[in-house]
Amino acid sequence: MRQPEEAGPIDIIFLVERLESLLANGKKLPLTSNVVVDQAAALDLIDQLRVAVPEEVRAAKRINAEGERIIEQAQAEAERILARAQEQAAFLIEERGLTEAARDESRRIVELAERDAEEVRRGADEYAASVLIGLEGDLIQTLQSIKKGIAMLDERRAALRRGGSDEAEDELGEVDEDEDEPEDARRPVRP
Repeated sequence: MRQPEEAGPIDIIFLVERLESLLANGKKLPLTSNVVVDQAAALDLIDQLRVAVPEEVRAAKRINAEGERIIEQAQAEAERILARAQEQAAFLIEERGLTEAARDESRRIVELAERDAEEVRRGADEYAASVLIGLEGDLIQTLQSIKKGIAMLDERRAALRRGGSDEAEDELGEVDEDEDEPEDARRPVRP
């Protein structure tokens, strides 16, 4: 089993496309719609997909954490604005004696701060939700493609086994009962 390269994140769609290409470019069996594919290459792609899916989930968690951080910053900013509004209100009351104007200004600033904070929260929630919904769709589509590919391979292998063709079993990488023999000794000699 080959490990995926550590250079960057693995693109699930790219791996699914490689699996699809492997199936599309497989050797056609005469008089059937079946193809023979390189089992090692197909299994390698499936292993890479197993590694990639958790990476996509981790990316979604990072996005969610970033959304929460944005919400916390918005709340801190709203509190800072509220504190500043209260300071300004106190100043207006003490310095100018304009109690009513100070109350109105304080309410306006508080409402503005609350509106701003709510907009930031709503925007962060919408962004996180849209990213997670998109990721969920990608994961569902990828898992469906993987399941279809595995089912197709299983059907082909079962069909080849039913046909009893030694040659087809060798192409699929089936191991003969005597595993101690070298690989060349197990292959039948073709005339």
